[in-house]
Amino acid sequence: MRTRRLEKIAEALKREISRVIFSELKDPRINLVTVTRTKPSEDLRTAKVYVSVIGDEAKKKITLSALKHARGHIQSIIGKRLETRYTPVLTFILDDSAGKSVYLSKLIDDTLGEEKAV
Repeated sequence: MRTRRLEKIAEALKREISRVIFSELKDPRINLVTVTRTKPSEDLRTAKVYVSVIGDEAKKKITLSALKHARGHIQSIIGKRLETRYTPVLTFILDDSAGKSVYLSKLIDDTLGEEKAV
């Protein structure tokens, strides 16, 4: 059951994690990353962080590995910024929905292009 409070915390997590990744992480393996959404658990002890990475599959794996390596640092900063009882344990998950939408758009364009040719 998603409550308004949980949605607000999910949005705050997304905003703060994005800010940490963009401005405070100095790892050269982490670039061109967008936090697409977060999904905290009901008890706020864990949170799934969905990220989109621009690049090929190797680049995506390297970036996801670097984010997992920096997880503790990100959690400590988030814990200081958010005023919650628990700092959620973050799990980074690759969100490939942007790539899928581009692929589907291309399929639709190709299909419509074939219909016009007939």
